[in-house]
Amino acid sequence: MPENNHAMTVRRADSLGQAHSDTLILRCHFAFADYKTPEYGHEGRLRAINLGSLPPNGSYALGAQANVDIITWLQAGSVQAESEGFVPETIHAGGLHLLCAGTGVNATAWQAGQNGASFIQFWLLADTEGDSPKQESREEFPQLENGGFRIIASGFPEDDPEAMEIIADGAPVALSGRNRLLHAQIPKGQGAAYQTTQGRDLHILVVSGEVTLSGTVLSCGDGAMLEQASNVVVLATQDSIVLLTDIAA
Repeated sequence: MPENNHAMTVRRADSLGQAHSDTLILRCHFAFADYKTPEYGHEGRLRAINLGSLPPNGSYALGAQANVDIITWLQAGSVQAESEGFVPETIHAGGLHLLCAGTGVNATAWQAGQNGASFIQFWLLADTEGDSPKQESREEFPQLENGGFRIIASGFPEDDPEAMEIIADGAPVALSGRNRLLHAQIPKGQGAAYQTTQGRDLHILVVSGEVTLSGTVLSCGDGAMLEQASNVVVLATQDSIVLLTDIAA
């Protein structure tokens, strides 16, 4: 059962579901493929958070997708992303690949390099239909000096690097909906804070280390959903990496 703390729901790493997709068994925070559970349906525009590992030169393929943004963030190793109609792109640990499926992409695959790969995929529903498919990728993002949250993917117009005269190093990839994905590498004993607009849902995923959130300890692989939240403060009790999703409720 999920743990509830006020408006926060905690999902422990050892309680994640398993989905069989192509040749992989994915660890899932929400219902996906053959992992079906009404208790953990998607949250707002956040359709799925899936954790997967590929052996050296192993691959993972998906069939036709439409009106969804699939963000693949590399925790370790490297993968080459191949989507129908696009040039293959290779990403390494700390980098990400974005596929905006739009009107439809018939096939997408990720192939690991010689050292294999561990990845986390975020599926975010698009706000509108009829957009042309697109892909973007980024290498590892420069870390903020204060260990705070950096926006690495966003559908907010004010975050759009094309709106700037000069695209700064580490500019976020552009999502199809008003959602954000943020990354923080927080040293032990320090914290990271994030402020957003009213009426949003915020999901925290601990990639490594250990943090406290509203007095609750979250360890590696744990996730926490804060509903109707406008701010969050994460305190690291160990050197930690955290991914935060800011989504429309």
